[in-house]
Amino acid sequence: MYNSWEELELNCRKCEKCALAKHRTNLVFGYGNKNAEVLFVGEGPGENEDLQGKPFVGRSGKLLDMYLHSIDLDRDKNIYIANMVKCRPPQNRDPKPEEQDICIDWLREQVRIMRPKIIVCLGRIAAQRLIHPDFKVTKQHGEFIDKNGTLMMGTFHPAALLRNPNNKGDALDDFMALQEKIKQVCKHTYDEV
Repeated sequence: MYNSWEELELNCRKCEKCALAKHRTNLVFGYGNKNAEVLFVGEGPGENEDLQGKPFVGRSGKLLDMYLHSIDLDRDKNIYIANMVKCRPPQNRDPKPEEQDICIDWLREQVRIMRPKIIVCLGRIAAQRLIHPDFKVTKQHGEFIDKNGTLMMGTFHPAALLRNPNNKGDALDDFMALQEKIKQVCKHTYDEV
């Protein structure tokens, strides 16, 4: 357990517990407001994220930003974005279960220190790891599940929406539901904009 965000990030940046660390350009710890009540979690960094050291900065990041802005959320002001694994898997493949197992404690510590009221899982991999192993994004997207006092929701990964634009409307509905939930349970999220 870490006493501060700074200590956690410093130690995470030194991590070499798995093979992914050997090939990274940058570790992608996360980005946003460390006091946010809403945390978005993806599966792992892609090529652009590895190069820039920030989550969701490529084409899928631009799409995510459009959804965020549609409900008055901003990664620079009132949310935080992280990933389950902090280093890029080769060729942007899904993180292997053993890589997730090694890296998940960094995310757990981020959650412990932040204490978000809502966690939004972006994509199947994050939702199955954090919500339930059998989570089906295509069927359960937009549903809120209470896990130990934290509301969790799974929605489509922005990269999946770029591949299958037919789901963009459903994703927008998920974000609209998120906005309503934020208004119900969060005290200062919308004060930050």
